[in-house]
Amino acid sequence: MNHPEPFSPTPATADEDRILRTWTPLILRSVLIVSTIVLTIGIVATVLHAPGFYVDRFRALQHGELQGAANLWTLLVGVKAGSPHAIMTIGLYVLTLVPLVRVAFTLVLFVKDRDYIYVAATAYVLGGLILGMMLGRIG
Repeated sequence: MNHPEPFSPTPATADEDRILRTWTPLILRSVLIVSTIVLTIGIVATVLHAPGFYVDRFRALQHGELQGAANLWTLLVGVKAGSPHAIMTIGLYVLTLVPLVRVAFTLVLFVKDRDYIYVAATAYVLGGLILGMMLGRIG
């Protein structure tokens, strides 16, 4: 009785898989570290320079005095000015990259393996994540 041989990748494919499987955790950890640093800087800045920011923001919201949502440009200007709220918001956006990068790398692996059912499902999830971020508001 003949048994099909298990898939044995070619040396080029094995090298590509090894690189992809090595770089994925490295990139994810790097994004987590950057996000942690940015969030920590934002928390320290809040404690040192604006301890009542969120209390004031809550009071302004109660009185209908809160301005509209910030856009990305406003956040970047706020980061440059040292705004703790802007720094922490950027840190959260960097943290949001972790699942996006993970799903994107998973999609690449499924495409390489020609596993089209998983490609479709992963592309759907990635599209949903990206669309959710694009339609969401900043701040």
